[in-house]
Amino acid sequence: MARSALTGTRIRERRLALKLRQAELAREVGISAAYLNLIEHNRRRVGESLLDRFATALGVVPEALSEGAESALFEALREASAGSSGAEGPAQADLAELERIEEFVGRFPAWARVLAARQGRVAALERVVETYSERMAQDPFLLDGLHEVLSAVTSLRSSAAILAETPDIEPEWQARFLAMIAGESRRLSAAAEGLVAYLDGIEAEEAGPTAPQEQLEAWLAGQSWHLSAFERPDPPEPEELIARAPELAASAARELARGYLAQLRADTRALPLKPFLAALAELGPDPGRLAQRFDRPLPVVFRRLATLPEGLSGVPPFGLVVCDASGTLVLRRPLPGFALPRSAAGCPLWPLYEALSRPMQPLRVTLDMAGRLPQRFLTYAFAAPKTGSSFDGPVLMEAMMLITPAKAQADGAPARSVGTSCRVCPRGACPGRREPSLMALR
Repeated sequence: MARSALTGTRIRERRLALKLRQAELAREVGISAAYLNLIEHNRRRVGESLLDRFATALGVVPEALSEGAESALFEALREASAGSSGAEGPAQADLAELERIEEFVGRFPAWARVLAARQGRVAALERVVETYSERMAQDPFLLDGLHEVLSAVTSLRSSAAILAETPDIEPEWQARFLAMIAGESRRLSAAAEGLVAYLDGIEAEEAGPTAPQEQLEAWLAGQSWHLSAFERPDPPEPEELIARAPELAASAARELARGYLAQLRADTRALPLKPFLAALAELGPDPGRLAQRFDRPLPVVFRRLATLPEGLSGVPPFGLVVCDASGTLVLRRPLPGFALPRSAAGCPLWPLYEALSRPMQPLRVTLDMAGRLPQRFLTYAFAAPKTGSSFDGPVLMEAMMLITPAKAQADGAPARSVGTSCRVCPRGACPGRREPSLMALR
């Protein structure tokens, strides 16, 4: 069946949408109502000149009637059929079935969309596999990194074998081999860390944000986490901003954005920008004192500090991490130097999780983030029940941790050593470790 075989169906759908009677449309294009009835039931073909007259009368381009909105579906289904055929190509029976694609789309549109979406997903995954395959074979940085890891492992194995198989080795040579093992361990650790960081960068760059939460955070990052439109006396509706955000591709991401923007608009009303900046200049970046000044809950102050405009004089940068009662991170506003995991939970020693066991009690803890150059941060954590809980339902807790660079330890207490997540943290003696690290001890 040719692709134009359903032209009559599209003409009928367009006519009904415009609330035109068959007689009116037939008179407009210069044919009888009986002939139009045959066309609309796909019993008569439509020539090019007549198709042009139909398009003019219905206010559409001719292609919308001859190919319709299903044109992309046809191509996707043809690709799916070609991809499922054997190496020698489709059989003659398969070629005959290809001619019925339009009939399949017309009779089973929902299944056609499902199959087309699955074909698109398969094609995207095939491209990812091809890209990684090419990188594994041709990427010089990746090859050098793997060679560095293999070289360090071989050297470590040789030195360890000599020490294990030579019980009467002289102390001087024993010290040399131990020093060699220590040096190769550091080299292996640095090479492994570099590979992990490089591969994570490839994933973030090529795959892009895929999860709904990642799409929301990518969109907010593009706005520098500050939506100036909400600072106006007449802020727009969240739907207006979401409609102009191509980053929010998934419906789940748009739903998350609706909840986030509703909360953000309420926060800006509770803490207007100009009075808040004036209080910040007077009191400093202390969430507790700011909350007392404006008589607002700490979570509102946390979120307001984390969404201030960038580049304000005398105002330090802020990061924000929010988790639910299960410990899963539900919002990640990053801060340079304080690495955040892309998914699941973070470091067990973060005050974020400690706050869950001490609800309604503010915590202030100085942290040393692990890395080649450890950086120090001042954090404020607070956990409270989420709003909207009912009397008979469970109490749903939410914890958040505000992060800002720390110049020095204010109270003289030692800083707490933390990492990103156990998988890439080099601190082997950590009491909160959940799984072995990919990196050796330093």
